[in-house]
Amino acid sequence: MVGKTDDEAQTVRAAQRGDVDAFNVLVLRYQDAAFSLAFRLLSDRATAADVAQEAMIAAFQQLRGFRGENFRAWLLRIVTNRCYDELRRQRRRPTVSLSPDPGEEDLPIPDEALSPEESAQQRELQRAIQRCIDALNPDQRVALVLCDVEGLEYHDIAQSVGAQIGTVKSRISRARSSVRDCLRKFRELLPASYRLIIDDEDRTS
Repeated sequence: MVGKTDDEAQTVRAAQRGDVDAFNVLVLRYQDAAFSLAFRLLSDRATAADVAQEAMIAAFQQLRGFRGENFRAWLLRIVTNRCYDELRRQRRRPTVSLSPDPGEEDLPIPDEALSPEESAQQRELQRAIQRCIDALNPDQRVALVLCDVEGLEYHDIAQSVGAQIGTVKSRISRARSSVRDCLRKFRELLPASYRLIIDDEDRTS
């Protein structure tokens, strides 16, 4: 782990000195994470690809301002800000999507060990989860995705969204509760262990 961290630090320093090849190494390392975050927040493949690319360009332009913190978190912060910009733009100029649900090519590749029926169910579950994430307000959606999808620490999320850690924790808690309630509509798609949790909550509520 230390070796990997040291290697990345050296790559970042080389990129800060203007080494384009070094920056391309960072792009290859994190472009999937950047696209995944943008897609989870924007729910449109083409828009997410554009935003991720714009974020990479912005990261290169702002690289001299990087001060040695977690590079992945720093990059995802830029992606998050670009997504906020896009969401604000969409609110000003709403459009009607011809494909309201993510297409199959946008979903994770099913485990090859699964049967065709299980693979289809997995895809449907992924669609259901994304619908529930899409239903969150932007602040909750960003906090949830950064925490539960990208695995960022509360401190890094707080820096990414410009909020206090307590606010971030509250947003994540509310988002998880909303997604859990939303997934009740798709109970038949959920793993058996999750259905048991929902049934227990319903009996005690």
